[in-house]
Amino acid sequence: MSETFRNNEAQSRFELDIEGATAFVVYRKTPDTITLVHTEVPPELGGRGVGSKLARATLDAVRALGIKLVVKCEFLQGFMKKHPEYDDLLG
Repeated sequence: MSETFRNNEAQSRFELDIEGATAFVVYRKTPDTITLVHTEVPPELGGRGVGSKLARATLDAVRALGIKLVVKCEFLQGFMKKHPEYDDLLG
């Protein structure tokens, strides 16, 4: 499974391309904070762990940015409850 992850700043979203489809996390960014608003995984990629891969890559990207995190997306809130190693990102 070929995967490409990127921060698409023009559309304010983190994207993960897999097999011709794109899963993404929409965000709002200020100089000090990034707010993760919504996660979307195309139906054809569902049930294969794509959402978790996207969540991990997104949170690692936020860590690299060095800014505080606010999570409004229910999927990402649930992911973070299972992965407390990302708690330090919360603002």
